[in-house]
Amino acid sequence: MTSLSFPDVNVWLALLLADHTHRPSAKAWWESDQSGQIVFARLTQISVLRLLTTAAAMNGKPLGMRQAWNAYDRLFEDDRVAFLPEPDRLEAEFRKRSSFKTASPKVWADAYLVAFAIHSEATLVTFDRALANRGADCLILE
Repeated sequence: MTSLSFPDVNVWLALLLADHTHRPSAKAWWESDQSGQIVFARLTQISVLRLLTTAAAMNGKPLGMRQAWNAYDRLFEDDRVAFLPEPDRLEAEFRKRSSFKTASPKVWADAYLVAFAIHSEATLVTFDRALANRGADCLILE
């Protein structure tokens, strides 16, 4: 199986936005990544598109929807970038990781990302230490 890198949303945004705080770290990782593929899941795709069109995330200058799609599409100019469909058994893993007795709204996306990474046998690439501690193979960028 080809090795996979699975960046979370903040890594993708750092790669796309020239003024992003973590851009130097994200670019350094991007340029040195040795995996066979760098993949999007549906959740990361939609989240990147949503944030690119959100004024608060874009310093008051959101992209139009067509511009957001164009920015997303530019990432695929690198042959390593691919969209990966949901792997088998994702649902059970996602439910296992998101079935707390407490209200934990921030866990939903993290649980999905971890489940996706586990069942895709991908390395989750993130700046988020809390996400990295949730059980997937992770690379924490500084």
